[in-house]
Amino acid sequence: MSDTPPDRLSVNPGNPHFQRELLERGIGIRFKGVERRDVEEYCISEGWIRVALGKKMDRKGQPLTIKLTGPVEAWFERPAEGEAPAEDAES
Repeated sequence: MSDTPPDRLSVNPGNPHFQRELLERGIGIRFKGVERRDVEEYCISEGWIRVALGKKMDRKGQPLTIKLTGPVEAWFERPAEGEAPAEDAES
Protein backbone atom coordinates (compact mmCIF):
# COMPACT_ATOMS: atom_id res chain seq x y z
CA MET A 1 0.00 0.00 0.00
CA SER A 2 1.16 3.51 -0.76
CA ASP A 3 1.78 5.99 2.04
CA THR A 4 -0.02 8.69 0.04
CA PRO A 5 -3.78 9.04 0.58
CA PRO A 6 -6.00 8.92 -2.52
CA ASP A 7 -7.00 12.13 -4.28
CA ARG A 8 -10.65 11.55 -3.36
CA LEU A 9 -12.19 9.56 -0.50
CA SER A 10 -15.60 9.27 1.16
CA VAL A 11 -16.80 7.78 4.46
CA ASN A 12 -20.20 6.84 2.95
CA PRO A 13 -20.28 3.10 1.97
CA GLY A 14 -22.72 3.88 -0.87
CA ASN A 15 -20.27 6.28 -2.52
CA PRO A 16 -17.99 4.97 -5.31
CA HIS A 17 -15.01 6.68 -3.61
CA PHE A 18 -15.43 4.67 -0.37
CA GLN A 19 -12.43 2.46 0.58
CA ARG A 20 -12.75 0.71 3.93
CA GLU A 21 -9.08 -0.41 4.12
CA LEU A 22 -7.83 3.16 3.82
CA LEU A 23 -10.35 4.54 6.31
CA GLU A 24 -9.31 1.91 8.88
CA ARG A 25 -5.79 3.40 8.80
CA GLY A 26 -7.21 6.79 9.72
CA ILE A 27 -7.11 9.83 7.48
CA GLY A 28 -6.13 13.26 8.76
CA ILE A 29 -7.51 16.27 6.88
CA ARG A 30 -6.26 19.85 7.01
CA PHE A 31 -8.57 22.35 5.32
CA LYS A 32 -7.46 25.99 4.95
CA GLY A 33 -4.74 25.32 7.53
CA VAL A 34 -7.12 23.92 10.19
CA GLU A 35 -7.28 20.22 11.08
CA ARG A 36 -10.84 18.91 10.63
CA ARG A 37 -12.45 15.78 12.11
CA ASP A 38 -15.94 16.21 10.59
CA VAL A 39 -15.14 15.59 6.90
CA GLU A 40 -17.52 13.24 5.07
CA GLU A 41 -15.70 13.38 1.70
CA TYR A 42 -12.75 15.24 0.22
CA CYS A 43 -11.01 15.87 -3.11
CA ILE A 44 -7.46 17.23 -3.05
CA SER A 45 -7.10 18.02 -6.79
CA GLU A 46 -10.39 19.92 -6.97
CA GLY A 47 -9.84 21.60 -3.58
CA TRP A 48 -13.03 20.82 -1.65
CA ILE A 49 -14.44 18.92 1.32
CA ARG A 50 -17.97 17.91 2.27
CA VAL A 51 -19.06 18.26 5.89
CA ALA A 52 -22.33 17.37 7.60
CA LEU A 53 -24.82 20.21 7.93
CA GLY A 54 -25.63 19.86 11.62
CA LYS A 55 -27.85 16.88 12.44
CA LYS A 56 -30.07 17.28 9.39
CA MET A 57 -30.82 14.13 7.36
CA ASP A 58 -32.12 13.62 3.85
CA ARG A 59 -35.11 11.38 3.11
CA LYS A 60 -32.84 8.31 2.86
CA GLY A 61 -31.35 8.88 6.31
CA GLN A 62 -28.00 10.17 5.06
CA PRO A 63 -26.59 13.37 6.60
CA LEU A 64 -27.07 16.52 4.56
CA THR A 65 -23.70 17.91 3.55
CA ILE A 66 -22.28 21.21 2.42
CA LYS A 67 -19.36 21.58 0.02
CA LEU A 68 -16.57 23.92 1.16
CA THR A 69 -13.79 24.95 -1.22
CA GLY A 70 -10.17 25.72 -0.39
CA PRO A 71 -6.77 24.04 -0.06
CA VAL A 72 -6.99 20.44 1.21
CA GLU A 73 -4.17 18.33 2.69
CA ALA A 74 -4.58 14.65 3.63
CA TRP A 75 -2.34 12.12 5.40
CA PHE A 76 -2.57 8.68 6.96
CA GLU A 77 -2.63 8.61 10.77
CA ARG A 78 -1.28 5.03 10.97
CA PRO A 79 1.12 3.10 8.72
CA ALA A 80 -0.13 0.24 6.56
CA GLU A 81 0.04 -3.35 7.83
CA GLY A 82 3.63 -4.57 7.81
CA GLU A 83 5.17 -1.11 7.35
CA ALA A 84 7.37 0.58 9.92
CA PRO A 85 6.02 3.86 11.34
CA ALA A 86 7.36 6.87 9.43
CA GLU A 87 9.07 9.74 11.16
CA ASP A 88 6.67 12.66 11.51
CA ALA A 89 8.47 15.80 10.35
CA GLU A 90 5.76 18.11 11.77
CA SER A 91 6.22 17.08 15.43
